[in-house]
Amino acid sequence: MKILEWPQHERPREKLLQYGSASLSDAELLAIIINTGIKGSSAIELASKVIAHFGSLQGVFFASQKRFMQQPGLGAVKYAQVHACFELFKRSMAEQMSRQAAFTRAEDASDYLRAQLAQNQREVFAMLLLDSQHQLIAYREMFKGTINSAAVYPRELVKQAMEDNAAAVILAHNHPSGIAEPSQADIQITQRIKQAFALIDVVVLDHFVIGHSSAVSFAQRGLL
Repeated sequence: MKILEWPQHERPREKLLQYGSASLSDAELLAIIINTGIKGSSAIELASKVIAHFGSLQGVFFASQKRFMQQPGLGAVKYAQVHACFELFKRSMAEQMSRQAAFTRAEDASDYLRAQLAQNQREVFAMLLLDSQHQLIAYREMFKGTINSAAVYPRELVKQAMEDNAAAVILAHNHPSGIAEPSQADIQITQRIKQAFALIDVVVLDHFVIGHSSAVSFAQRGLL
């Protein structure tokens, strides 16, 4: 049966309008985004299969374009629709962070950085640049590397902080393996960066290692 033949109160779009988005399941929300099903499967059935295949909604959002489009019924249009929604989510988080009074919780930075970095298939080293009140000035992706490493140059980080007139920074990089565990090399480069920033009186507040579903804070681990 096609969705248009369902009782109106069971159709995901009408259900959202009547009861709110929180009343919908993950599959129903995704079905609204991808909009159409395929022969033999409604949009909701297709959405359920997609979530099951990638393991979670996060898996759907973080799937590469190639992997996403390899699934039956998922082409370039549906990939664009899903990732347009994800990009809007990331931008809304950036707006929220730029408006808040100050960074007082590690969880705020962690959630934002996970959204920005967890889906990358290659290692990316980024910075949150903050003013003297720890309000967000900018998010910068500074270095991009391979599937297991990225060359990091403290001099370039210092240069960017000076250009943005930052008083403090939060460092972050992802592990494409999905395991958010700092390596010895991560600890060593963090100390080098911290020393470089000390020369210009910029404080390194934290360094996050981002995995697929978690993040590790150096500050919370006592590694800074």
